[in-house]
Amino acid sequence: MVYGAHRSPLLPPRPDLGLARDCEVCLGWGTVVSRDGEHELCHACQLAPEDDEVPSRHGA
Repeated sequence: MVYGAHRSPLLPPRPDLGLARDCEVCLGWGTVVSRDGEHELCHACQLAPEDDEVPSRHGA
């Protein structure tokens, strides 16, 4: 028997398809499906906003 996707009250994330165009991990979709069956942004081609705020170690 075939089962459909579970309905979720959350919308899937919106990837930047320009960044995803040549990605081999997500094949250009910008999202991947986790083991829990949830859509997540591709870790290889999509940058999360908190990734831009990594503290530098130049002053340490």
